[in-house]
Amino acid sequence: MNAFISVVGRASRFFGMLAAFMIGLSVMVVCHLVFVRYVLRSPTAWQTELVTYLLVGATLVGSPYVLMIRGHVGVDLLPLYLSDGARRRLALGCALAGIIFCGVLLWSGLELWYEAWAGDWLSETVWAVPLWIPYASLPLGFGLMLLQYIADVLALLTGHAGAQR
Repeated sequence: MNAFISVVGRASRFFGMLAAFMIGLSVMVVCHLVFVRYVLRSPTAWQTELVTYLLVGATLVGSPYVLMIRGHVGVDLLPLYLSDGARRRLALGCALAGIIFCGVLLWSGLELWYEAWAGDWLSETVWAVPLWIPYASLPLGFGLMLLQYIADVLALLTGHAGAQR
């Protein structure tokens, strides 16, 4: 069980770093877009679409890392007034709700990705990106988030709740 928690933690860290790289790349592409469009007075075709895909992908694949370090916005008022046992049950219930939510979105994302791949969908822009590529961030991100929630549940059940932070 500890091995699973450790592997999921390493995967979450890796994809967190990948998300940071994607955000940095987005910033560089926007700088390129501004320079080409306003200094060189040349039209741009691919930059806006790439930045959109990169930022959405970074959000999805980076979310498990944010969950692991407890970086999501949360309201701690109720847990502060609960006993340790009630606080643990609340955390378990929230994690189980997250597992269900991520499972549904993983399934829907897989269906959408497969339809885009099998149907050879292309974006309706000049760049005509095969949409299975950006759509892959949906099942990947929600699959990783699902694994992170499962690792959180296992950590709670085994008493290693702070092991991943």
